[in-house]
Amino acid sequence: MASSAGEDSVSDSQRHKHNKKTKDKVDDSELLTVPDGWKEPVFTKDDNPRGLLEESSFATLFPKYREAYLKECWPLVENALADAHIKASLDLIEGSMSVCTTKKTFDPFAIMRARDLIKLLARSVPFEQAVRILQDDVACDIIKVGTLVRNRERFVKRRQRLIGPKGSTLKALELLTNCYVMVQGNTVSALGPHGGLKEVRKVVMDTMKNIHPIYNIKTLMIKRELAKDPDLRSQSWERFLPKFKHKNLAKRKEPKKKSVKKEYTPFPPSLPESKVDKELASGEFFLRESVKRRKKMEEIKVKQTEALTKKQEERNKAFIPPKEKPLPKKTHKGTKHLFIGPTPIGMSKKKKSRSLVSHCF
Repeated sequence: MASSAGEDSVSDSQRHKHNKKTKDKVDDSELLTVPDGWKEPVFTKDDNPRGLLEESSFATLFPKYREAYLKECWPLVENALADAHIKASLDLIEGSMSVCTTKKTFDPFAIMRARDLIKLLARSVPFEQAVRILQDDVACDIIKVGTLVRNRERFVKRRQRLIGPKGSTLKALELLTNCYVMVQGNTVSALGPHGGLKEVRKVVMDTMKNIHPIYNIKTLMIKRELAKDPDLRSQSWERFLPKFKHKNLAKRKEPKKKSVKKEYTPFPPSLPESKVDKELASGEFFLRESVKRRKKMEEIKVKQTEALTKKQEERNKAFIPPKEKPLPKKTHKGTKHLFIGPTPIGMSKKKKSRSLVSHCF
């Protein structure tokens, strides 16, 4: 009885653990999938009736060529920020824009959106697009690309590659990511949903790394079609996406003489043998001077004889006659061997041919 009660308790505990695991799995899946058409509730004054305790402010500089445009559209900027109870000021002497919260400001994140608004205006984004940053589902990303490529000419070419002929590449990227993209100077400003901004940053960084944007645009088009199918949402898309191989056409030329590094040894190299050491090894050191001289003279004589024989052979080459090739024998069938002498002066070729025929017959 005791054993059966113990088994029941073990089985109950295992079932409880299994049910807990299944619950956790269900929760994870629910967190990953967002229902279609769901929107985050708008932050109102009822959520923060007391307002903010401290004043926050941000300022940014703008280039000289933006001064006329900002001066023209600044009343619209003030009206847009007045809805969020944020004060904006334009300083044309210093060339700066600043935003700060007021006592009526209730949204703590509104100052961050106002900061992004003045940043986008400084980066040549038009006011009609930049004002969208005040919406809840819109974010911005300013990508600094000026320091990614060292060579200035190469940087300009890659930046132009991102824009494309008549802005076609940039327009395709905007349509696929639902973002507004502005290429200006050393920065790329993007404005849109968070998912689209992530894709825009990837395309821009890959373009600066010498990867053509058309490859990323092709993958984005395939992903867009796959997202329409509800069955493929929980599956991996790697089998559908294209895999591009890098081709390094301009390979580095290898040197003709490759210097092979020797293996490192802590011991110093052995000293070369001196003349005395060589004589001791061969036994010449113990010979008399007269014998040494005689031996040297014999070596010199041998070298002289070898040089004389080589010179004599070179001289004799001029007297050797060249080999003549044998002449090919030509035989004419049905004709006798005739001696044909030179044609007499005044005789034509026709007469010569007739005389030859008469001789043959």
